[in-house]
Amino acid sequence: MSNISDLKTRRESAVANGVGTRGIYAERAQDSELWDVDGKRFIDFAAGIAVNNAGHRHPKLMEAVAKQCEAFTHTCFHVAPYESYIRLAERLNSLTPGDFKKKTMLVTTGAEAVENAIKMARAYTGRSGVIAFSGAFHGRTLLGMALCGKVAPYKKAFGAMPPEIYHAAFPNEYHGITPEMSLAQLDLLFKSSIDPERVAAIVIEPVQGEGGFNIADFDFLRKLRQIADDHGILLIADEVQAGMARTGKMFAFEHAGVAADLVTMAKGLAGGFPLSAVTGRAEVVDAPPVGGIGGTYAGNPLAVAAANAMLDIIEDEGLCENATKIGTAIKERLTTVSKRQGMEVIGDVRGLGAMVAFELVKNRETREPDAALTTAIVAQAEQRGLIILPCGTRANVVRLLPPLNTSDAVVDEALDVLEASIEAAITQTQS
Repeated sequence: MSNISDLKTRRESAVANGVGTRGIYAERAQDSELWDVDGKRFIDFAAGIAVNNAGHRHPKLMEAVAKQCEAFTHTCFHVAPYESYIRLAERLNSLTPGDFKKKTMLVTTGAEAVENAIKMARAYTGRSGVIAFSGAFHGRTLLGMALCGKVAPYKKAFGAMPPEIYHAAFPNEYHGITPEMSLAQLDLLFKSSIDPERVAAIVIEPVQGEGGFNIADFDFLRKLRQIADDHGILLIADEVQAGMARTGKMFAFEHAGVAADLVTMAKGLAGGFPLSAVTGRAEVVDAPPVGGIGGTYAGNPLAVAAANAMLDIIEDEGLCENATKIGTAIKERLTTVSKRQGMEVIGDVRGLGAMVAFELVKNRETREPDAALTTAIVAQAEQRGLIILPCGTRANVVRLLPPLNTSDAVVDEALDVLEASIEAAITQTQS
């Protein structure tokens, strides 16, 4: 047996079946590359699902964590707080959009961040209703599942969801949902399902992750801000996947020129170490009672050290500018490929910064989704040494999330592999 075959057998015997995995078993990684246990090299255009925005094992990040290890690894911030947590909170308060006093809490996962933001909103407003959007992904916990706008696999087989969670249609003009239609449906929700005076918060991803890298129209976000203000509703920006320089700005909401009341972040925040945060209006963040928010591992010192280093890397190495440059190169190549004869299966190419996706269809006129081709492209890319990911409510979108410091040469190499993978998958599915 090869190392991979052995590990696959052991995983099937020991690991829960519901934990979905790929056929790549990592042994080591550096920058934008990863090697499996059999020594095969991969270009990593998943980045741990938008986590390793500065690549694998960035030296400044590794140095910061090693230095923290020499001091202490865990005290629990509730028991013995530390300066680095406070410093990171101060920096996030300054970096997030909005000219108002802010405060921050640190937790561990994106789902925790979203749940704590909802708790803050409910405590502050005295209301219980929450509105999310179709195609949304906000985590796998019970409340996170309820907020999700995608059934399979996140809600399937898990029973009843918490009450007072409502969904409006996310604007997606490629599939016929204009921003005006989405706003009209939100208004209908207020008239038919929940009094806006009972709504604590509206939570939205400025660029949907699992939903298919759908980009919220910037004017739509500005109008959503106004609607929230008109009804005393808090606006929560879920920047878990789109934040931390991924879209060419530190936070995707900045593209719209408006500020949310609360911002949730995770993934790229600590460059591979588990950390998330909620940052927002001080009076809202302070609404829960003392002890009502937090957690044993919330704001782990090693992850906090990594996050402080990550913020330095983003600024010092111009990762926002890099994201725009890399994303432009990817979109230009994909757009060129989509215009070639035989490539009519690429129905749409979209992206903001280095958060890029292309949607696969059986027919460009009907836009019927082609999930089988999507799966085949991902598999072909893996065979050729490129890690990419599927997404979308119809399972027909390929997403590309390269580290934001990926070299031009590696980007070009990856796109060559991707193009060959698309061609091979088309031949495979049509034969």
